[in-house]
Amino acid sequence: MVYGQDARVRSWVSERIGEELGDSDVAIGVEENGQLIAGVVYNMFTRASVSMHVAAEPGKRWTTKEFMFRFFAYPFLQLNCNRVTGLVRASNMVARKFDEHVGFIQEGVIRQAFEDGEDAILYGMLKSECKWIRS
Repeated sequence: MVYGQDARVRSWVSERIGEELGDSDVAIGVEENGQLIAGVVYNMFTRASVSMHVAAEPGKRWTTKEFMFRFFAYPFLQLNCNRVTGLVRASNMVARKFDEHVGFIQEGVIRQAFEDGEDAILYGMLKSECKWIRS
């Protein structure tokens, strides 16, 4: 697990998702042999919710129960948010399948949300729905 290296993880995630992330965004990474293999960036904080951006190296096994717990413990337990929001390109079926597999619910479509005009699929997860933080 990589904590306290927000700029490094943020840059790594940003490169993989093709979106510029802010300098104050918080990030957690997963390393293997000193190399990042996955990362999550949190931004757009409110008292009730936070947005998450996730990237991973294809084929790497990083979705352990421990990482998934830490992945969701930050917004739901540390920040005490009620929900986590994720936006995924409509064409990114791998990311959409991942979000649905870990428990996000598709809530809508944001038309032409990306610079190239592609739609974004809006996903959300409520604290009460998160299986990763249950004891």
